Amino acid sequence: MVDAALQNGTAHRESLFEAFARRLPDGRRYGVVVGTGRLLELISEFRFEEPELEWLGANRVVRPETLDWLADYRFRGDVWGYREGEVYFPGSPLLTIQATFAEAVMLETLVLSTLNFDSSVASAAARMVSVALGRPIAEMGSRRTSERSAVAAARAAYIAGFDATSNLEAGRTWGIPTMGTAAHAFTLLHDSEEAAFRAQVEAFGPKTTLLVDTYDIRQGVETAVRVAGTGLGAVRIDSGDLPTVVAGVRDQLDGLGAVDTKITVTSDLDEFTIAGLSGAPVDSYGVGTSVVTGSGSPAAGMVFKLVARRDDAGEWVSVAKASASKASVGGRKNAARRLDSTLTAREELVFIGDGPSGEAEFEAGTRLRPLMVPLMTGGVADAAHLGPEGTAAARAHRAEAMQELPIEAFRLGRGEAAIPTTYH
Repeated sequence: MVDAALQNGTAHRESLFEAFARRLPDGRRYGVVVGTGRLLELISEFRFEEPELEWLGANRVVRPETLDWLADYRFRGDVWGYREGEVYFPGSPLLTIQATFAEAVMLETLVLSTLNFDSSVASAAARMVSVALGRPIAEMGSRRTSERSAVAAARAAYIAGFDATSNLEAGRTWGIPTMGTAAHAFTLLHDSEEAAFRAQVEAFGPKTTLLVDTYDIRQGVETAVRVAGTGLGAVRIDSGDLPTVVAGVRDQLDGLGAVDTKITVTSDLDEFTIAGLSGAPVDSYGVGTSVVTGSGSPAAGMVFKLVARRDDAGEWVSVAKASASKASVGGRKNAARRLDSTLTAREELVFIGDGPSGEAEFEAGTRLRPLMVPLMTGGVADAAHLGPEGTAAARAHRAEAMQELPIEAFRLGRGEAAIPTTYH
């Protein structure tokens, strides 16, 4: 596209692209926007270096003139969007990029791969947090996804309300609290379960978490308390019929005098199994596969469409796709959420007109919360959204935004979006 547009002179038309989701993954009532902070850094660093240019040239992917343009590529446009951690609904204008056509269209895959994955993880994680009823959840899914997406998933889950991750690189890069426990391999390494427990307690003290289901859970609990004492920090259970097993372990710990020893479970959990454990004496959860795969929805379904461009006279022209079941809404947009008297969200309003760079025409006296903020200006990212500080801010904003959702948003059963999206 860039090659052809450069050749016919349309590449430098000022254009407006928008990332949005036509619908939510099946059964979801809301989504959580995550990936923005990572995306802004990726856009800032997006370059074509000599090895890439040589390969493109050798394989005749584009003309030599386009290679020269790519060699000088820097994004210099403007980006607006929903704050990271914001909840969204079908049609929400999550990200708007204004630049020349060539500059903006180059970012399509970068935008969608980042937002689709991170938002999918965050949306699944938020559902798990809501049914955990305040019990801590750790992200432990690095072994169930690729090495790079593992770090992104840990960040997304943390923004969505998870309390820690087992991925140390995510801790180093994004300032996320880290945690970890021993695996079955550590127990199997030793001549006995007792020897393994003694080694772990000697290294980390009695407040450590001992994995008690390598052999027999009841014997494992007895050995753990005998080795660490009644001040044992926690036991971890990774198998079995969890409601029954957890209840039995709680009774056994209390009977042994370890009344303050916590129970954490980590056995292929998702939002449905966590909800099923709401009445069990579980103290914390560790979630792996389901969170890093979006709990059945590995992509958030976002698309990236051209919605406006300037014509030869310099006027903005709305453009839209009209394909059956894939139609888009053209035009520059702004958005706000209508709240009722209890500050509960009731409607997503999308205003077609000036766009986020203009003055929003919100009616005086109405409870409308503006949703779009500037993210990049002239190719420079707003530092408030970057790094560990931006990640912490996104986590805090997610908590605030979730407080506005109506109660029906938290149902796990199939249903429509929690609030409607209307265009004005």
